[in-house]
Amino acid sequence: MSQFFRKHTGIIIALVILLAWSSTLWVLLHWKVDFASPFTYLAVLVMMHLYTGLFITAHDAMHGVVAPGNKKLNTIIGTITAGLFAYNYYGRLYPKHHLHHRHVATEEDPDYHGGNFFLWFFSFASQYITVFQVLLMAGTYHLLQLWFPVENIILFWMVPSVLATFQLFYFGTYLPHRGEHEPDNKHKSGTQSRNHLWAFLSCYFFGYHYEHHDKPYLPWWKLYQEKDRLVKGK
Repeated sequence: MSQFFRKHTGIIIALVILLAWSSTLWVLLHWKVDFASPFTYLAVLVMMHLYTGLFITAHDAMHGVVAPGNKKLNTIIGTITAGLFAYNYYGRLYPKHHLHHRHVATEEDPDYHGGNFFLWFFSFASQYITVFQVLLMAGTYHLLQLWFPVENIILFWMVPSVLATFQLFYFGTYLPHRGEHEPDNKHKSGTQSRNHLWAFLSCYFFGYHYEHHDKPYLPWWKLYQEKDRLVKGK
């Protein structure tokens, strides 16, 4: 049994994230919203974190590490998790992400922009958000209103996906790639200080960004081990 889990860890973790996202969203869409309760806002943050988990899973699929022994299954999981995050299209994300890795922090990097935070975010968003996505989101919003209260849809389906987009951009793109990097920093990437709890909560260890660029074949749940290795090796 332990060998089975070791062999399929990436798939199992992806399924756990998918189950957590879908079941939590289902419960919250039926939940009676109380704007005076702090649990309402905590629930928004939980959904934000789970949305981020969807995208991180799709990202790992782009590196072939969700189901490394099964390329087709790996692509299917990546397509599903990307699609559940505001209808992102895996086939569009995949080539752009690999351009980022090949040409990090250059004009050929679709994720990079030399401007301030807001200009950079606008440039980043324009690379990935399409009119078709917006139309699908709008259509789904109106469809969901047939079964669920509007406030639940906005609070727990729409707002968390927007917040997660900012979270992914800030911790996974802006912070690690902003400013000048040392000439010997071959990946032109910064990294968070070693704090595994904060690294997980902030962006599923992707604040350990130099580590990701240095070893892109490591899944997100192994990045903390690489961080430990580098810190202890100093």
